[in-house]
Amino acid sequence: MIEFHLDARSGVAPYLQLVRQVRQALRLGVLREGDQLPTVREVVAQTAINPNTVLKAYRQLENDGLVGVRQGVGTFVTRTLAGASLAAHGPLRNDLRRWLAKARLAGLDDESIEALFQAAFRSAAEEDIA
Repeated sequence: MIEFHLDARSGVAPYLQLVRQVRQALRLGVLREGDQLPTVREVVAQTAINPNTVLKAYRQLENDGLVGVRQGVGTFVTRTLAGASLAAHGPLRNDLRRWLAKARLAGLDDESIEALFQAAFRSAAEEDIA
């Protein structure tokens, strides 16, 4: 089951953070079709946010066709986002872990690592377009 984590400093609305985390779990194969999402009450207890925020996130996921609500039972995944590339994730994750270890050894903190990654990501995306 997915465990939500919210970052108050991210500047991203809490409901969008929940939506992104579910979408990411669907892409990575952590959540699969038929899996149940935590109940609103469980998410509220875990994250200390308003129940309406969780409901908004779940409604967004339902509108996106990723989950369905079974009245009185819960919210379930109806579609996955994991593609054929899922098998490549393991080796890539290991490469990324090694890169992160090198970045930490070089003295970079979390924010610096994220900034470096985002800059490289944008640069690579721009090269792909050109």
